[in-house]
Amino acid sequence: MDIYANYKVFKTEFAGRPLVVETGKFAGLANGSCMIRYGDTCIMATATASAKPRDGIDFFPLAVDYEEKLYSVGKIPGGFLKREGKPTEKAVLSSRLIDRPIRPLFPKDMRNDVVINTTLMSVDNNYSPEITAMIGASIAISISDIPWNGPIGGVLLGYVDGEYVINPNTEQRAKSQMAVTVAASADKIVMIEAGANEILDDIMLDGIIFAHQEIKKIVAFIKDIQEQIGKPKFEYASAELDHDFYEDIRSYAMTGIEAALDTDDKDVRDARLAVVEKDITEHFAETYPDSGAAIGEAMYKIQKEIVRRWLFEEHRRVDGRTLDDIRPLHAEVGLLPRVHGSGLFSRGQTQVLTIATLGPVSEQQKLDGVDEESTKRYMHHYNMPGYSTGDAKSSRGAGRREIGHGALAERSLEPVLPSVEEFPYAIRLVSEVLSSNGSTSQGSVCGSTLALMDAGVPIKAPVAGISCGLITKDDQWITMVDIQGLEDFYGDMDFKVAGTMKGITSIQMDIKVDGLTYDIIKDAFRRTKEGREMIIQDVILKAIPEPRPELSDYAPKIICYEIPEDKISDVIGKGGKVIQKIIADTGVKIDIDDDGKAYICYTDKQAGEVALSIIKTIVEGPIVGKIYKGKVVKILDFGAFVELAPGKDGLCHISKLAEKRVAKVEDVVSVDDEIWVKVTEIDRMGRINLSRKDALKEMQGPVEEPAEEE
Repeated sequence: MDIYANYKVFKTEFAGRPLVVETGKFAGLANGSCMIRYGDTCIMATATASAKPRDGIDFFPLAVDYEEKLYSVGKIPGGFLKREGKPTEKAVLSSRLIDRPIRPLFPKDMRNDVVINTTLMSVDNNYSPEITAMIGASIAISISDIPWNGPIGGVLLGYVDGEYVINPNTEQRAKSQMAVTVAASADKIVMIEAGANEILDDIMLDGIIFAHQEIKKIVAFIKDIQEQIGKPKFEYASAELDHDFYEDIRSYAMTGIEAALDTDDKDVRDARLAVVEKDITEHFAETYPDSGAAIGEAMYKIQKEIVRRWLFEEHRRVDGRTLDDIRPLHAEVGLLPRVHGSGLFSRGQTQVLTIATLGPVSEQQKLDGVDEESTKRYMHHYNMPGYSTGDAKSSRGAGRREIGHGALAERSLEPVLPSVEEFPYAIRLVSEVLSSNGSTSQGSVCGSTLALMDAGVPIKAPVAGISCGLITKDDQWITMVDIQGLEDFYGDMDFKVAGTMKGITSIQMDIKVDGLTYDIIKDAFRRTKEGREMIIQDVILKAIPEPRPELSDYAPKIICYEIPEDKISDVIGKGGKVIQKIIADTGVKIDIDDDGKAYICYTDKQAGEVALSIIKTIVEGPIVGKIYKGKVVKILDFGAFVELAPGKDGLCHISKLAEKRVAKVEDVVSVDDEIWVKVTEIDRMGRINLSRKDALKEMQGPVEEPAEEE
């Protein structure tokens, strides 16, 4: 018996490069599996479903995992265990990237567990592993017996030198003005995830359409594989509510639920709905006993029907706004006295407080993943505690949603941050969601702009973010700006766009339907552009017109100095002894890059200047006529030896210690005293002669001297 009798290979060209799919050889016990190869990038993709539905749940239990294996890039994991631990942030974001386009295409009434796993077996970063994994997942589900309304395909879109590039390589990505992941079916766009350098809306829209043309080819390729080897889809037990039960609840409760929803206050709405649910439960206690979960699901469907009807037929929103209205906005800065920068942004009942912290570049995040990026200078973290939604639950750390929202805000602000040469700091932003009623991720974008400006970070332009919602009915649709929680929950789309007055910096699109047309995307761009421009002009810039000219008194200050390559070893010293001594003596923190860039981080200005003077003295050598602050390291009868910098000592003769005659050196200075001296001579043997007397005379005015000299 040939165990590989069903082995098949399918080949196509993808963005001008070969893509190979192998089936029937690997992971044969999964419902569907394939090994997909794009260049040297190899992904094992599997789709597995449980035989029976899960009891007691009211959602489709889908899990998508993107597993980074460090063997894929020839690395051994760090740490004691020497094996991969929890997923990296990049892996979590990649899982979400695959999850979002495939989830809406599963049957909404299915309760069988479905797990999609994509494992990175070999990675060449010139061939995007995330896009390869997305296509592999689409193939695995398509050829399996799991019900699904796919396939979908995806591409990475770049914009280099005014031209669109599909699946750019590493060199092209470094020059690209945007990085856009587009996923689509043959007919519609199902997911957009973008970071961009203030790209115009029209360029972004045309790029999405351009990307879709390439995606259509890969979808046709997957459909051909499915037709050849795809399994018949299995029958599943529908979790749809009993029709008679639902109609009874609907007839009795429709009016009460409508009245409960008709308020702009989330707390009032929730309280009203709780009363309605209690009434329904009591009224139907005998007719439908033990139906608490079913009643809750029926109420969900009725609320969804009402919200969508009000929006679609009456253009009426739950809180009374029109489709173009944004909720009341508020912004302020400088709320927390000891942090480096803070900004509070409120939109209706959504409230986000963002805090900025600055540190030396050495405090940037170190990354241990499969791509080529090893550090991250700018970090954004997003927290959404239970109290923000009125729920009594303790924090369990950042989940996938929190990681995703943090990354979105990070991507939104990154294009406007100054370079490390302009602003030599590591930057961390933390957005604390204090109250949530829709679009907290975009609230964190606005709060981040405020916090950065309050911290004195010279950003190129303020960034604001806003969301756009969608309601569809047959072939008709409407969009609305600034969706709140219910409109997100019961609507068909959450289209988030952040940007400056000039252009887009990020996009994230989540949908619950089978895709978007180009016209819907164009309308969403129009609404979000108008919204973000209004927020910048009328809210952010009124709270703080420009970045503060000075950093907070509590923020570290940094001096930059270029050390010639041939002097780097002199400054560092054997085994780091020289640099460690400077740090110990001055109390500053010093980081030196391989190219000689030195960053002196200090909170005491004088300590920073002393450290710089010492480094300059090592690099440039003592200069005749210049005044230095040095430490007395040795006393002899005829004078004191003063260290100007490690390895740079000079002699201050007893006659040069003071204006008056000095009988004993110890009458003026002691070992370890710090004194001001002037370099008067460097003889031909390199010996340095110093004068304290001349230094004090030249400096003029009172000079604070060590206590021993008083």
